[in-house]
Amino acid sequence: MATDAGTALPRFPAGFLWGVSTSAHQIEGAAGEREPSVWDVFTARPGRVRDGSTAAVACDHYHRYAEDVALLAGLGVDAYRFSVSWPRVNSPGGLDFYDRLVDALCAAGVRPVPTLFHWDLPASLDWLDRDTAARFADHVTVVAERLGDRVGTWITLNEPAEHTLLGHAVGVHAPGRRLLFDALPAAHHQFLAHGLAVRALRAAGAADIGIANSHGPVRAASGDPADVAAADLYDTLLNRLFAEPVLLGAYPDGLAELMPPGAAGDLRTIAEPVDWYGVNYYAPSRVGAPGPAGGEYGGLALPEGLPFCLRGFEDRPVTDSGWPVVPEGLTDLLTGFRDRYGDRLPPVVITENGCAYEGVDDPERIAYLDAHLRALHTALTAGVDVRGYFVWSLLDNFEWAEGYTRRFGLVHVDYATLRRTPKSSYHWFRDVLRAQRA
Repeated sequence: MATDAGTALPRFPAGFLWGVSTSAHQIEGAAGEREPSVWDVFTARPGRVRDGSTAAVACDHYHRYAEDVALLAGLGVDAYRFSVSWPRVNSPGGLDFYDRLVDALCAAGVRPVPTLFHWDLPASLDWLDRDTAARFADHVTVVAERLGDRVGTWITLNEPAEHTLLGHAVGVHAPGRRLLFDALPAAHHQFLAHGLAVRALRAAGAADIGIANSHGPVRAASGDPADVAAADLYDTLLNRLFAEPVLLGAYPDGLAELMPPGAAGDLRTIAEPVDWYGVNYYAPSRVGAPGPAGGEYGGLALPEGLPFCLRGFEDRPVTDSGWPVVPEGLTDLLTGFRDRYGDRLPPVVITENGCAYEGVDDPERIAYLDAHLRALHTALTAGVDVRGYFVWSLLDNFEWAEGYTRRFGLVHVDYATLRRTPKSSYHWFRDVLRAQRA
């Protein structure tokens, strides 16, 4: 991979927010001390997870959070993006855990940035049910009342696109449904939950609220009209469908009629203004007309019957997840959103960016992060209002359907002993932050 990692990164603006991200289900463990989630049900089914594992223990962050907060303090980040497990909040002692975690973060001088939903829906609920959105608003109110005196920055949802498309449309994530376009009501109810959550947070006094949506530029596999049409559809499903209800209060043409009854009346709630817009970026997509099979997503086989096929980037290196390394895609994405949405796009925060590579000595991760930070700076100099950047992830963790076969962390976790070992990339990122503040 070509990299400028040996030279200093360009200077980011004063006040730029530097952080790292995790999610509850992927690191907390202590599954027996909370009610089950849809991911517990999903991973209990044979063949659903690549290595047959579950997140029952994961990194045991629930019991080892103090050690992990010390790692954050040593790293020198401004902020820590974690998620609040809805099933844990529903269980005895759950909110007490997040109280302790937030207190420890504040004592370490690290801003807590909780995400209120990161895919671990209580197993008793269903995003195909409209009432789940109202139940989520109640959950948000409970959490905000408990933590709001110390938490100023909130994220409502993480990646409703993946939770809808991978979990409900093609079935490779929890809850494992293969509904194809009939999955779209699950997206609408998550949007509605987002809007209701923004209102609940405002009522609790919150003034710094965002959402974390995954996005990436989409490139047609060729200039053939069939490939171009398939790429346009995929761009609508991945990008426009999940940005425009929040930013514009509207669904893209052709998709509104696939939403549940009453959806049009919900759009004002869904478009409650946010203070910033979170973008999770990993790679662009190369898309062509459908073939005999559905293709794959990060090594996960997609079903037949999709109106497009995902193709690889033959001229690009790939990470251990099989995702192409295309740093300039981040620049293209951000400038494209700026051009498409204009003043309807609030300030942007990169809420996730990272890569899977093995090894405690991980020069590939350093090169990846270095190149993406340079691409982000290029977007800044092009006039995109970017306010922060969070690395995924602090710790190696349970990587959903990939189990423990993919390591995204700045810190290596030995899953047998749970020992934490900072990687070369941890020390590199620490030095980057020191240089940015010098």
